[in-house]
Amino acid sequence: MITEAIILAGGLGTRLQSVVHDVPKCLALVNYVPFLAYVLDYADGQGIEHIILSIGYKGALIKQYVNAQDYDFEVTYITEAEPLGTGGAIVHSMQAATTDQVLILNGDTLFEYNLTKLFQVQEYGFGHATLCLKPMSNFDRYGAVISNNMGKIKAFNEKQYVPQGLINTGVYAFDRQRLLQEKLPKKFSIEKDYFEKNIHTHNLLASIQDAYFIDIGIPEDYAKAQTELKDKLC
Repeated sequence: MITEAIILAGGLGTRLQSVVHDVPKCLALVNYVPFLAYVLDYADGQGIEHIILSIGYKGALIKQYVNAQDYDFEVTYITEAEPLGTGGAIVHSMQAATTDQVLILNGDTLFEYNLTKLFQVQEYGFGHATLCLKPMSNFDRYGAVISNNMGKIKAFNEKQYVPQGLINTGVYAFDRQRLLQEKLPKKFSIEKDYFEKNIHTHNLLASIQDAYFIDIGIPEDYAKAQTELKDKLC
């Protein structure tokens, strides 16, 4: 089972600056509590025992908030001295992980993943990584991901209007040792420079889960979260 998770929480939240000021994006208030609380609460409920928080911009505020809470899991902070991109932040944070399989989450996205299902695909499929994909209709904000009937990802399509397809939720399971053994740059995008670049050489798998998803990266969805997340915290 997966018991460790890296949460990417170093983003500036540039697109939210009109409604959220002077805090990291993951600390944007949703129903009077930081959005990160929903991410942490859900991970706790899925059995995560060790959270590795990758922090950067105003990371001290994230530490201050999380340290004041009473969670059952252990928390480790990994600070980016400079922005490393999603890939660089994951590799940097993996140094604090100890288990074979590690969950990756975004601090500004909530997806109600089933961790057991994700782990089963990753473990039994011997994946370099397994991506949680969500079926969605009538979208253009996200690129569509194509997988075959064996659960292997075959293509990543650019953002465009799609009447029906699968989106990348930003929830991943990674084989820690396989990732750390690769020669990777210090700064890179996990989506563009790892998944898309290695689609024909790596075993990238899909765990398709039709569950609740929200990304507060734009003001419209941040506003929507105020209503949709009212009853989400335990």
